[in-house]
Amino acid sequence: MSDSIERLYQAVIAAKDLDPATSRTARLFQRGPAKMAKKLAEEAIEVVIDAVSGKSDAVIRESADLFYNLAVLWASAGVKPEDVWREMERRERLLGIAEKLPKSPVKLPKTARRSRWLGAELSRWRAGCANGSRKSTKFGPIPAWTNPLHDGSSRPC
Repeated sequence: MSDSIERLYQAVIAAKDLDPATSRTARLFQRGPAKMAKKLAEEAIEVVIDAVSGKSDAVIRESADLFYNLAVLWASAGVKPEDVWREMERRERLLGIAEKLPKSPVKLPKTARRSRWLGAELSRWRAGCANGSRKSTKFGPIPAWTNPLHDGSSRPC
């Protein structure tokens, strides 16, 4: 499959400077990355709709269009198929071929998450105290005894 995509990519590169009146690829390059991204998204949606509808033949046709528009967007962004293959190989070494890298760091144990949340709450509370705007938390009003001056005022900080 990678050979087919690389041939498609090379065809896109060869066609990008042709006459936009006769070349769909040249027309996409003339219109810019936003138009390319829109076409890619449209094709992805068509693949999804056809897959959900159980139309295998349409999924095949729309997937070919999706690959074409992806190759156009890659070429516009200066990304080569081998760059993507290297990333896939890296991920396979880390997680196995079927895995997608997580968007966020590995989840912490529940107690660590809780203490991190409490630390963030405390930081937000202190920031509010510095400018005098912090009168309450999501747990209710801040008691006057938290006033470090112990001057009896109702100021929470």
